[in-house]
This record gives sequence, C-alpha cells and structure tokens, in this order.
Amino acid sequence: MTYKKNTVAVVQMVSSADVAENLRNAGKLIAEAAHAGASLVVLPENFAVLDGGPLSRLAEHEGDDNALLQGFLADQASTHKLFLLGGTIPLISRPRTEKSAADIITDGRVRPASLLFNPQGQMIARYDKMHLFDVQVEDKQATYSESSRFEAGDQVIVVDTPIARIGLTICYDLRFPELYRRLLGMQAELITVPSAFTQVTGAAHWEVLLRARAIENQCYVLAANQGGVHNQTRETFGHSMIIDPWGKIIACIEKGEGLAIADIDLDWLHQIRRRMPVAHHRRL
Repeated sequence: MTYKKNTVAVVQMVSSADVAENLRNAGKLIAEAAHAGASLVVLPENFAVLDGGPLSRLAEHEGDDNALLQGFLADQASTHKLFLLGGTIPLISRPRTEKSAADIITDGRVRPASLLFNPQGQMIARYDKMHLFDVQVEDKQATYSESSRFEAGDQVIVVDTPIARIGLTICYDLRFPELYRRLLGMQAELITVPSAFTQVTGAAHWEVLLRARAIENQCYVLAANQGGVHNQTRETFGHSMIIDPWGKIIACIEKGEGLAIADIDLDWLHQIRRRMPVAHHRRL
C-alpha cells in the first residue's frame, strides 16, 4: 500500500482570558497553516481561553451548531478545507453514544474535550482528557487542581482520516504510557497532544516524554503547546513540535505564537514498523 505524504501543522499560542482575541489569533494562525499547505492543524489545549478563565461560562453542548467555540472550529475547518483539532474546549455534555443522548454534567464542572473537524466542518471525533493535572509545581501558581473544575473522560479514541489513523490525547496524558500503548494497539499512526505544559514541568520533561512516546510506539507525535506568559502566575513552556516515528524533532517553535509545520510519510512509518516490529515483540 502506498500512502500520500501530507503536510501537518501544530499551532502555538499564548492564550489569555480574552476569548475574542484568542479566536482572532487562532484564526490567523490556522490561515497561515492552510496557506503553507497543511491538511491537518492542531490547536493547543485551552486555545480559546486559558484554563484560569471563565470555562464554565463558555461550556457548550456537544454538537451545538450555534455554539461559539464549536461554530468557530467548524467554520475554520470548512473555510480552509482541512482537518482541524480544536485543542480543548469546555463541554457540559458527556459524549454521545449510539443508544442514548449525551448526559449533562450538573455539578458545575465541564469536560475538557478535544474535537476533530473534517474539511466539511463536521465533527468526526471527540476525546475527553482522561488524566487530570492535580499537582504541586514550583512556580508562581504552585497548585494546580483540574479535578475541581473538570470531569475526566474514560474513552480511548482513535479516528480514521485520509491523512492518518489518529489517536487523541491531551497534555498530562503524556505521562501515562499505557494510554499510548492502547492507541498503538488500535493501530494509531499519528498521535495528537494539545497541551498547556507549565514552564517548570515543560523544561524538565516535555521533549523527552514526547520523543519517548513517538519512539516506543513508532508513530508521529503532534504536540501543540501554549508558549509564554499568560498572567502574573501562569507561564507555559512552548516548544510545540512535530516528532517522527524514529524520535527526531522535525519541526519546532520555541516561544510565542506561531506554527511548526512538517510533512509526514506513512510509507516510512510502516517500513520502520516492519523492520523493527516492536508491537509484535511485546511480552506483557
């Protein structure tokens, strides 16, 4: 089987609590990526509002065509004729199933959801962040407690697209390799990691974790991070990057707003997997 090479892009932002400004900036960067030929664009976690902002006020129901954030993503995807992964947005509804309508969250929290839209502006996949960032960090914010505002998801998601078979993850998920092994078992070829990694934890672990996930699962990793000073207490690491299945960083932007763009080659990916069949050599 011969695969077409595709251009992919990760967007780095320095989002604030100003939703309108964040959407303008995201739209500008998506347009730049489209102009450069990207067929898949990944936005960072909390692209529309930094997580210290009014997330519950922005909470949307899945599939609401009139909702601000989902409407923005659908419009951008269809306007530029590309696949667009909306980092994360806050949803008040749990994922829909074939047998029942979405259940509504009633305790004041939201689901941090990563939504993938196709070039027709249709949502084709949803992943809710599974691992929540409840930690202490040696920075100005000091304490992070996502579970007080977020409800964790529990579904592992892989979706087929003409670009690649895509596995979805978010930020803190990166520290849990068992999730990525599940994605490999589901035949993922490319894994997205929209993030808001802190400056402290990012400087220590961001690159090494991303490269490890790419190497051990022999897949492309697209990591779109927040990258700068957001307010008096919050700074994120940046270094949004695209990593190939051999663990090489093939595109990176260190700080500030911008893009990292690269071509992916699935023929080469499957050649690596044939020559070193790690998945078939597993004993545990």
